[in-house]
Amino acid sequence: MDHELIIAKNLLQINAIKLNPQNPFTWASGMRSPIYCDNRVTLSYPEVRKAITQAFADKVKMYSKIDMIAGVATAGIAHGALLAATLNKPFCYVRSAPKSHGRQNQIEGFIEPNANILVIEDLISTGGSSIEVVDILRKEGHNVLGVMAIFDYGFEKAKRNFASANVEFQSLSNYDVLLNLALESAYINSEEHELLKTWNNDPEQWSDNIKQQ
Repeated sequence: MDHELIIAKNLLQINAIKLNPQNPFTWASGMRSPIYCDNRVTLSYPEVRKAITQAFADKVKMYSKIDMIAGVATAGIAHGALLAATLNKPFCYVRSAPKSHGRQNQIEGFIEPNANILVIEDLISTGGSSIEVVDILRKEGHNVLGVMAIFDYGFEKAKRNFASANVEFQSLSNYDVLLNLALESAYINSEEHELLKTWNNDPEQWSDNIKQQ
């Protein structure tokens, strides 16, 4: 079984991903969604945590030179640190805004000048938080090799945002793999499968329709 299937299966088994088309979740943005992904749960399961770290370690072999791993605060910190330890690489993490006290750091950790940095995120929806970190690191003169996440929703908006920011992104597993696995394992039925596909094609419109019901 490849990494995409293993990760998707693990996320479903530990309820890190929950599918509920009949009673949609409300995201922090206010958008309604039939799916909720909380990859923080993976940290409580050693075997799942290990599988994620190993999948990242295998995937980063595509880069010839990585000087440092950077985690996106806060959810990307733990997985970034685990990967850095596995690769024996330096680690830092980046906040969306500077601290309001102390040294007011936005980047936590020491980075050599002009470093080649790989950014680790837990989840990609539109890509906004990851791209913010990329911009922060670039402004400090560093070269961002790319962004890697545990899971992504496959939104066209994310693809456009990353293309506009001129940075590549990849994930260990994704929405299409998860949806097919959920159907094959009877986690969802065919009607729910179609509903979840419809949402993924235009999540904002789907959310607006739900709110109006």
